[in-house]
Amino acid sequence: MFDEIEFERMKRLPNYVFAEVNAIKMEARRAGIDVIDFSMGNPDGPTPKHIVDKLKEAATKPKNYGYSASIGIYKLRVAICNWYKRKYNVDFLDPDKHACATMGSKEGYVHLVQAIVNVGDVAVVPDPTYPIHSYAFMLNGAAVHKFELVFDNEFKVDEDLFFKNLQKTIDESIPKVKYVVVNFPHNPSCATITPEFYTKLVAMAKKERFYIISDIAYADITFDGYKTPSIFQAEGALDVAVECFTLSKSYNMAGWRVGFIVGNEKLVGALKRIKSWLDYGMFAPIQIAATVALDGPQDCVDDIVKKYETRRDVMLQAFEEAGWKMDKPNASMFIWAKIPEKAQHLGSLEFSKQLLREAQVAVSPGIGFGHYGDKYVRIALIENEKRIRQAAKNVKRYLKSLE
Repeated sequence: MFDEIEFERMKRLPNYVFAEVNAIKMEARRAGIDVIDFSMGNPDGPTPKHIVDKLKEAATKPKNYGYSASIGIYKLRVAICNWYKRKYNVDFLDPDKHACATMGSKEGYVHLVQAIVNVGDVAVVPDPTYPIHSYAFMLNGAAVHKFELVFDNEFKVDEDLFFKNLQKTIDESIPKVKYVVVNFPHNPSCATITPEFYTKLVAMAKKERFYIISDIAYADITFDGYKTPSIFQAEGALDVAVECFTLSKSYNMAGWRVGFIVGNEKLVGALKRIKSWLDYGMFAPIQIAATVALDGPQDCVDDIVKKYETRRDVMLQAFEEAGWKMDKPNASMFIWAKIPEKAQHLGSLEFSKQLLREAQVAVSPGIGFGHYGDKYVRIALIENEKRIRQAAKNVKRYLKSLE
């Protein structure tokens, strides 16, 4: 009897592509094989000491042990708005109206979508994409329309083509598009945009009457003089947009699960309301430490960025010498690497599996991020330089075996 019961929402989720690679990785590790793992964007460094010290201090005070505020303590929401003032000269965000602390940006994004989506709504998500950007909508009964995110060999988005494709998608959509998701610096592709991109997007949102969800999780991780813009630097963005950020990457706080969503009062209000039903907020000492992270010295962020930049440069050089030339990104903690020509016929999943079995190197297959990702793999810069060079030696041996 119970075997016949179906979970319809679960049927909307595809088989998890990354699970196949993860299974091979776990099998290898159980066999004692040393796997050099670039497959997950999980920072390997410690959280800066002053943030940890604040956590320890706050954790000794019994007043911090009870339920907290699901929307985030007031001082954290003030720190979030101050972050925007310092980083983007955005001074119109009100901590009571426009900011909500979240358990990492992923939780906030999913609950936001759950709060604002009606069954049958339409969202546009460029492809490839971080999977939850699409599946949060699908799980809540919305339809997702996609088009290819096109960028050059410097990972600069072809913005004219982006808006041409977006307009075409909007014109052809029945019912009308209600949400557009953008994510720059982009995960998985590392692609970046100019500030003018957001000016055009906000104008289009007002004309076509859709909301924008912008994810800037990798805003701080930029190189070679590039600076990530915020959508709120575009005039009128507060009328149509929200933006997500996480402390995971900038401050090596991935496991702390703390981030935020800011922007349009109606959308943020919906998120606050659903969170008031679903959770009691993060452990207060984590929120207090997060306040110190955002308000405190930012040289720790600079140090983290320099580490990723060094790893990027070492990987590009070492892998090119191994026979795998990759384009150079100027943002994020990844390299979006086109599969070497001699292995392109394999597709990204089979290539990733062979790389793991034959070279003991784990990467994420591009197909897991969407149809247009299948010629690529995503490589996270989470191993040190010595391990990167060892991985290049292993890859060189594997690529020679394909000749």
